[in-house]
Amino acid sequence: MRWALVKVSLAVTAMVVFAFAVPLGLVVKEMARDRAFSNAERRAAGLAPVLAITTDREELDKAVATTEDGSAGRLAIHVPAGESGDTPLEIGTRRAGDEELAATRRLGRASIAEVPGGFVLLQPTALSSGEVAVVELFVPEGEVSNGVATAWLVLAGVGIALIVGSVAVADRLGVRMVQPAQRLAGAAHDLGEGKLGARVPEEGPPELKSAAVAFNSMADQVVQLLANERELAADLSHRLRTPLTVLRLNAASLGSGPAAEQTRAAVEQLEREVDTIIRTARDAKPQTQATGPGAGCDAAEVVRERMEFWSALAEDEGRRVRVAGVERPVRIPVARPELVAALDALLGNVFRHTAEGTAFSIDVHNGDDAVIVLVSDAGPGIADPAAALARGNSGARDGSTGLGLDIVRRMAETTGGDVRIGHSVLGGTEVRIWIGLDGRRTGAAGRRGHRPARRRRGGTGTRRAVDG
Repeated sequence: MRWALVKVSLAVTAMVVFAFAVPLGLVVKEMARDRAFSNAERRAAGLAPVLAITTDREELDKAVATTEDGSAGRLAIHVPAGESGDTPLEIGTRRAGDEELAATRRLGRASIAEVPGGFVLLQPTALSSGEVAVVELFVPEGEVSNGVATAWLVLAGVGIALIVGSVAVADRLGVRMVQPAQRLAGAAHDLGEGKLGARVPEEGPPELKSAAVAFNSMADQVVQLLANERELAADLSHRLRTPLTVLRLNAASLGSGPAAEQTRAAVEQLEREVDTIIRTARDAKPQTQATGPGAGCDAAEVVRERMEFWSALAEDEGRRVRVAGVERPVRIPVARPELVAALDALLGNVFRHTAEGTAFSIDVHNGDDAVIVLVSDAGPGIADPAAALARGNSGARDGSTGLGLDIVRRMAETTGGDVRIGHSVLGGTEVRIWIGLDGRRTGAAGRRGHRPARRRRGGTGTRRAVDG
């Protein structure tokens, strides 16, 4: 496609240049010819006053010798014989033939005749005797074509520059169109081979950019569907443990005998198979993380979308909601489903563990090497944030599955970031998610250098649980 575009551009530009350059070159040549003969006619007309006064040879010889053309041997005067039988005069170097001279006298206007080495301008001039003399001026070939070669070279250079420029522009346009298409095709091939982390950069022409956005969204949905399928398999297998336990106890009470032993062996085999399914589903870690230059999502867009989802419930409960920092795109190296899951977990905590009417907010801060997402509320707060976060990682606290904050923590740590819990300016809890834009550069030192100022709340509050 790239080379086809270059060939088309080359052909079109060459035709345009040829269509304009050839006629323009011919015009330049004709203009140079007209200029040369106009100058010659002007110089030849300079002898008309002399011929009108006298036809004496000596006087005419002096007049011809005093001109530049006469001294160069390019000027001649032809005076015919009068009615008195005077001898015709031929002054200067003659190049024109008798036929050309006779035709010029008969027509009574200037004419041009081709001679060896150039052209002659024949200028008729009326004498006082009523006869017509002819002034002959020789114009060399070089003077007729003076400047034509230079003009043609300039035209050729401009034409070549236009062709080369059009080819270069067409090549750049072809690269801009072809490379996104090639990346999209490569990512589709990788996804078809099971590389679920394949993504493409959302750039290029509008059509290819839309295709890249659709492809990345489709790949994210595939990843989410596979993750949901694995979790469902693990959950269903886990539910089988309770009836299996009852079945094993009942099998133990069957006593002895071949049938009882076979039943107990079958139950043990079934338990092993269920355990294998659970381990396989939960320990399997296929490449589902987005990779490559097109990986990640727009955090501002995701925040706006999730806040629209939760705003209906917030309105029903009379909660004031504030969102900041989402006016412009904020790209982060996190797959869209993971950020959605993390935000839903934190916002779900706000609704579960704060009273109706409690305000909350989400702030997005975009830095040079990290993006910070702050989820704050005006609830009672947490007495021991460090302990709550530690228990969130272990999942061993009362009334909590331990999954919510763990989801948020794992999402942040995959980018080299972290999660911290503190006090918000609204008076309650603030969960700060540090998302590194480059995990190799974002470390503990970098986080300390960019840590937001600690926010204090007024008054005291009681601890509330945070269900991660």
